[in-house]
Amino acid sequence: MKWSLKELYESFESPEFLRDSKRILTLIEEVNAYAEKEFQEVERAKEKLETYLQYEMEMSNLVSRVMGFANLTMSTDARNEAAREHFSRIAMKLSAITKAEVLFKRFVQKLENLEEIVSESAFLTEHRFILEEAKKEGQYLLSDAEEMLLAKMSNTGSKAWTNLQNILTSTLLVEMEKEGENVSLPLPAVRNLAYDKDPAVRKAAYEAELAAYKKVEESSAAALNGIKGEVLTVSELRGFETPLHETLFQSRMEKETLDAMFDAIREALPSFRKYLKRKAALLGHQKGLPFYDLFAPMGESQMQFTYEEAMDYIVKNFSTFSPKLGQYAKEAYEKNWLDVEPREGKRGGAFCSNLHVIGESRILSNFDGSFSNMTTLAHELGHGYHGFNLKEETILNSSYPMPIAETASIFCETIVVQAALKEMSDAEAVTILEQSISDATQVIVDIYSRYLFETKLFETRKDHPLSVKELNAFMLEAQKEAYGDGLDEEVLHPYMWLNKTHYYSAGRNFYNFPYAFGLLFSKGLYAIYLNRGESFVPEYDALLSVTGKKSIKEVAELMDIDVTKPGFFRDSLKIVERDIEKFLELTSE
Repeated sequence: MKWSLKELYESFESPEFLRDSKRILTLIEEVNAYAEKEFQEVERAKEKLETYLQYEMEMSNLVSRVMGFANLTMSTDARNEAAREHFSRIAMKLSAITKAEVLFKRFVQKLENLEEIVSESAFLTEHRFILEEAKKEGQYLLSDAEEMLLAKMSNTGSKAWTNLQNILTSTLLVEMEKEGENVSLPLPAVRNLAYDKDPAVRKAAYEAELAAYKKVEESSAAALNGIKGEVLTVSELRGFETPLHETLFQSRMEKETLDAMFDAIREALPSFRKYLKRKAALLGHQKGLPFYDLFAPMGESQMQFTYEEAMDYIVKNFSTFSPKLGQYAKEAYEKNWLDVEPREGKRGGAFCSNLHVIGESRILSNFDGSFSNMTTLAHELGHGYHGFNLKEETILNSSYPMPIAETASIFCETIVVQAALKEMSDAEAVTILEQSISDATQVIVDIYSRYLFETKLFETRKDHPLSVKELNAFMLEAQKEAYGDGLDEEVLHPYMWLNKTHYYSAGRNFYNFPYAFGLLFSKGLYAIYLNRGESFVPEYDALLSVTGKKSIKEVAELMDIDVTKPGFFRDSLKIVERDIEKFLELTSE
């Protein structure tokens, strides 16, 4: 149940790790020297662009391998001093590469005949998108000195705050009573109890979780204020209207697409609230669903899996979509690409790290045997499959924007959920249907609350650092606006700002709406698959393979989808709304 990292390096003392770490440092000097010398004048542009991109390719491969090894090690062992030391040391040194990156973007911006230059080189043609993006990014550059200063200061600013928050939550032990004994449990293990079939356990876990946050609330608030304060300062300096506009630019997504999606979501909120109120009534609540029962299992079937059973189920059902997808999941399991057991020092939640440099992925989860955790594995394996379809691209063409990042993951989740629904009687289907709707509620309604919260957070942070009291109040306001009367207003979760790691990354602001986009884009693609059948599969793989070199709008157009209008999102939401209606029908008296 633990992953293997030896495919990257045997240890931090291995000759290979030390060699590659050293090469990163010498390469930084080489690239900076080259950029400083060659990017002053525009002649020999083709040769200069080719050389620089080759340098960047080598650097990206090295950093992916070295920093990936350190970061993945820390993810499962927050106290690993060697991992922390190497990660921090190299991260500090990497800030120096900003000099070359800035000079490169300025150079590209000066090239009035970029298209002509690119067309003369097969290598540059392959990387046309990167060069076009560099030209756009050039307009938001600061002076060379300012760019260098910001890169260096982030190591003692936002990145240091991020590391602090990771340590605080990874090492936080929650005191609670379980099975008649007082126990200290890691935070992820306690959060998993939200899925327990015993209502007393769910409520006790929720109360213990909230109480435990008191130990780290002030430190976490300081970290959040530090990170968001830096983001606001830098975003304004670069000339972006707001951090949201900067995020949309980085996401290759138009504001009209975001607006179209949220217009459709707001229209659909009443359906989700009907589901929540029905679930509340079934569980014996009169004033809407208390937060601790959001994930309460429902129905007669309580599907439980061992890790081996979960993977067998996933492989079997992935294979019904395509043998290629099934084989990918099988290989991930057999080669120990997953780390699934909850334990102290391991970070909470789940993620997938695509290691393009070795053509593999590593997947972290905190598996407890529930159906929800099984679908989480399927979700993360979907991320891995996305990376698998990018293997033939260069590493420079393998980086896709946040909203597209959730496409393959939610698509894979849908495959296993739909398979489970087909195998069951109506009574048993309530469990799976409700779980699927519950997950969709998180990705649509809860994500909307997080978007509202982060919007208010940035607006207020411009004026002053927020207190714990303000952060809690803003989170409660956002939850009330999104969930409405679907939740019991007296039993919400004021600390959701503390346990969601996405808020604590200066480079991933508004990492909430991409989940909603991913769900709705995936639902729409799944509907197309149901209509087209097997002919859809190669088109889908081809779509995933170009996500590193196209905008969101362009990727969608490959399937004749217009994401700038609410219509597509409304149609996708109707798929979830039909599930809600079926749930209401199955649970009516």
